Amino acid sequence: MSHSTPLNQTPTQPLLTFPDAEKSPLSIRAKALVFIDPRSRRLREEMEQLAPLDLPVLIRGEPGTGKELLARHIHRGSDRSGLFVSVNCGAVSPTYADAELFGYAAGAHSGSVSSRAGWFGSATGGTLYLDEIADLALSIQIKLLSALENHEVTRVGAQQPTPVDVRLVAATSIDLSLAVAAGKFHERLYRYLSEGRLDLPSLREQPGNILPLAEYFLGIYSQRLDFDMPLISEAAQQVLEAHYWPGNTRELENVIHFALLVSSGAEILPEHLNLPGKR
Repeated sequence: MSHSTPLNQTPTQPLLTFPDAEKSPLSIRAKALVFIDPRSRRLREEMEQLAPLDLPVLIRGEPGTGKELLARHIHRGSDRSGLFVSVNCGAVSPTYADAELFGYAAGAHSGSVSSRAGWFGSATGGTLYLDEIADLALSIQIKLLSALENHEVTRVGAQQPTPVDVRLVAATSIDLSLAVAAGKFHERLYRYLSEGRLDLPSLREQPGNILPLAEYFLGIYSQRLDFDMPLISEAAQQVLEAHYWPGNTRELENVIHFALLVSSGAEILPEHLNLPGKR
């Protein structure tokens, strides 16, 4: 992990980023978390305790809070040398979920002359990150749990199982216990995931992180677009800190990006923020 310092902050209040950020498939907002607010500092301590353990992890947080970045840092803090494989469960095809998750043997599908490892095979020795895991069909949840418990998968069309060594980190924006009670999520899979749990607070619950993140985004976009970096005026800072941020860090990035493009002076003013009542 790489520690750098956001603008106007001290080294004891780190910004957590990836050193190879430009090569990362993540968006700008998903390349940095700050741990300045006391609640987020506690989260970081919990994350660093869980990372080296050989336990599954369930991350719960609202959309836009940075769950995937937290998962990536858990992987980096582990001793697992394999890949970090990220899967959006909402985008999984119900028809081909078995093949996508567990892979398929050569000839299993019409026109398939080679085999595919699937997500499990790709993540063996590493970490499989399943975003919005509640979006997986119950039938797939059962097979997922079996693969995790037995450390093997059977590819579609294969006769013999394939050994796998995968650490699961899953994320959800809902309370999975309610989905279990409603019969929409597998209870044993929920218990399996609950061995390691992290609650990622919303941005409004971490007010001490708002301005450091805003300055980070402003610096990144100014550099990327080759603009002189303006200051965030005191009035604009007050607006940022007072906003509810229903879209969390994702919304903050968009607000700062917009403000940089429409401001013409040396400061970002409230009217540049495109927030309710400030347009």
